[in-house]
Amino acid sequence: MHNNWRGIVSVRNSGNGLGLAQPSYQSPASMESEVLQEDAFRQMISIERKRTERSRKPFLLMLLGTGGRYTSEKNERILSNVLSVMTASTRETDVVGWYKNQSTVGVMFTELAIDDRDSILSTILARVSNILRDHLTFEQFNEISISFHLFPDNWDDDNSERPSNPTLYPDLSHNDNSTRLSAVVKRMMDIIGSVLALVILAPVFMVITLAVKLSSEGSVFFKQQRVGQYGRNFTFLKFRSMQANNDPGVHKEYVTQLIAGQAQRHPSMLNGDEGGVYKLTNDSRVTRVGAFLRRTSLDELPQLINVLRGEMSLVGPRPAIPYEVAAYQTWHRRRVLEVKPGITGLWQVSGRCRLKFDEAVRLDLRYAKNWSPWLDVKILLRTPRAVWLGEGAY
Repeated sequence: MHNNWRGIVSVRNSGNGLGLAQPSYQSPASMESEVLQEDAFRQMISIERKRTERSRKPFLLMLLGTGGRYTSEKNERILSNVLSVMTASTRETDVVGWYKNQSTVGVMFTELAIDDRDSILSTILARVSNILRDHLTFEQFNEISISFHLFPDNWDDDNSERPSNPTLYPDLSHNDNSTRLSAVVKRMMDIIGSVLALVILAPVFMVITLAVKLSSEGSVFFKQQRVGQYGRNFTFLKFRSMQANNDPGVHKEYVTQLIAGQAQRHPSMLNGDEGGVYKLTNDSRVTRVGAFLRRTSLDELPQLINVLRGEMSLVGPRPAIPYEVAAYQTWHRRRVLEVKPGITGLWQVSGRCRLKFDEAVRLDLRYAKNWSPWLDVKILLRTPRAVWLGEGAY
């Protein structure tokens, strides 16, 4: 038997733990009613992820498959036997089904208590192995491979390939396939919109380039690693609004507090912001030209290049800095998984930095859930007014 230890973690077997026991007899009809087919099982992974995001009670996904040595018919018979065994030996609250129909069996152990990540997995593996060994031939048993995948999985600011375990996100690829036509429409809007904007705004680019160059030393463009859709990093572009080679520590400290809900509003002199904004407003690193560019959002224009490259969209959540993502709560991560980041978005036209971080994330998730080409058009039409009024900008 093979086991996959990559990205695998362990769980504590408490009184209400995995409950792996020798299986009792079940009729085929009873087993059939408890086994989920591929679409339903993968949907349950998505639902359980969202439940874990709120409850903070992890779940463990166990996958069992064969090496493909036998014919498809024989593999199916072996895995059906495995499915019967696992259905009879797990708790009623666990979920059993086909992760991939007739190819990979899946078992979700829900609401687990996490303890030692290094030592307990061997106990679980041993229990599963003993159960399977009693119900498979020696040859069949040696062909079974087992992998374990824990959610929440680990994300950190040094990982450029998120989500770190795609096995836990089967719904993302499903969404891609089911919304392919809409995605094509959105991409065409991005290409046409960004090309037209770059052509029309070319004189503005030249004026800003000259102003930035004459006002301070350093590159005209500010380049930074940001987290895009599916958590993949890309090089983000802005007109530089700060002194070159500044220390990001002040910003990192503030956004960490902001994400944790502990940041204080900073005073702002802009219209409509008497209550202050959740942003550093008295930042000595910002140049005089940079302050103007930020208030008018003109510093964001180079992101049209990111849109043309396909790294961003005209409309979507703002792309996060890796150290921001590292501070996210689990449910915050969905804003970097479900849609591409954008230059403008529902958050930007609904208050921007006047909103708390959780409020902004909820708006991003609402956009991802309700996206349509018409919604993008409405947000784009509302953006000039939001920029002109400067509400929540700084």
